Amino acid sequence: MKIYAIRHGETSWNKERRLQGQKGSDLDSEGVLLAEMTAEALREVKFDICYTSPLVRARHTAEIILADRKVPVILEPRIEEIGFGVWEGLCCDADHPERMQIPLDEYIRFQEDPLHYIPPEGGERIQDVLERTHNFYEELIHNPDLQDKTVLVSSHGCAVRAFLNNVYDNKEDFWHGGVPMNCSVSIIDVENGVGRLEASDQVFYPKKYYHSFYKHPSDAGDQKEKKKHADENK
Repeated sequence: MKIYAIRHGETSWNKERRLQGQKGSDLDSEGVLLAEMTAEALREVKFDICYTSPLVRARHTAEIILADRKVPVILEPRIEEIGFGVWEGLCCDADHPERMQIPLDEYIRFQEDPLHYIPPEGGERIQDVLERTHNFYEELIHNPDLQDKTVLVSSHGCAVRAFLNNVYDNKEDFWHGGVPMNCSVSIIDVENGVGRLEASDQVFYPKKYYHSFYKHPSDAGDQKEKKKHADENK
């Protein structure tokens, strides 16, 4: 079995630095473009089945990746994004701390020490997302009908990291470098019920489209330098 796990394309809420969670917006025009470029890169992959988060941004991404291929698409709530409860839709703009609408200490903890992050009312813990994605992963890799199949899993930044935690060597390092970029693809090779990470966070579009929307506040001061470096490498 081959599993291609992809994060959805860019959305307007990403650009506005709003926490999407289990609400959020659909792909914006650039998000559609990123998904189309990723679809082109994966055009030779013969997907047999797709599992997608029911949230519109993940479903839309899966539709673009699959294009006109006749592939069964199954809505899978266990790979929905982490629920942010009453924080969903609020701003967490590290470039402009005055716009922060959620507690700064928990925002930092979510990024630096996610396993001890304390969610708001109605929200989920990282452990909750790890548990539900693990249950899905185990069910998927042991499905006897899928052992020789190629599977597309369309999900979200935090949920993808939780899903990949099943094959990461260091399970305590939840983020593995940060939130995966929009439309980044990781590939898991499964043999005899054991998954191996074959490729991690691959992107198939030019560097001018690279964005990191959710940053630690300490990163804000050096964004100009980072942008200059990115521009030089376009």
